[in-house]
Amino acid sequence: MSTKPLAIIAGAGTGTGLSIARRFAQAYNVIILSRSSASIDPIVSAVEASGGAAYGIPTDVSSEASVKAAFKDIRTKYPGSPIAAAVFNAGSLNRAPFLEAKLEDWDRTLGTQARGAFLFSQATIPLLLASKDLQHPPTLIFTGATASVKASVNFSVFAAGKWATRALSQSLAKEFGPQGVHVSHAIIDGVIDVPKTEEYTFDAEDAKISPDAIADAYWHLHTQPRTAFTWELDIRPYVERW
Repeated sequence: MSTKPLAIIAGAGTGTGLSIARRFAQAYNVIILSRSSASIDPIVSAVEASGGAAYGIPTDVSSEASVKAAFKDIRTKYPGSPIAAAVFNAGSLNRAPFLEAKLEDWDRTLGTQARGAFLFSQATIPLLLASKDLQHPPTLIFTGATASVKASVNFSVFAAGKWATRALSQSLAKEFGPQGVHVSHAIIDGVIDVPKTEEYTFDAEDAKISPDAIADAYWHLHTQPRTAFTWELDIRPYVERW
């Protein structure tokens, strides 16, 4: 049984999630947590095609029982493998005028982004604390957005969830950084170049954020030494107004 370190990624997709998985799979066995096998399978296949190893577990990060079952599965499949990195990339985009927003929109978005981040952190941090003698500090990274720091019109629900995740990450960075766990929050400020944004056009042809560049930034955060931890960074295209 391999005891190669693990990178656990919550939130899969054919864009950012895939890029993060491929980048971290260059060094670690990658675990993909997502709601359905339909979103997991393409990532596992792509990682394996590039020479890495990946294992997917259908998981609802907003469900305590589902998260606990997923981490039990991880311990069973990879006994003795330390957790080198964990990435919370789950999200639930909601865009609507406030008076048209439904309570179920609020519950779903906050369930994924706030409750999900809480449950994922409680599951991963003890494992990160227990990871010793690795090449890089054990790392927990949260994917944020423009809405993490700027609540715009029609983004009241989405922003509330992203602000909650950012606040959680800041508190965890202050609590567990002194214990050797690097907690970071990345503000992705702009449109990511993924299949679902293919129809978005801009004056500049390179106005979208490369998901591979995001993955490289996450890897950089992971490899920072304990003497130079970054809690928050922002990533945006050169033409993005901010």
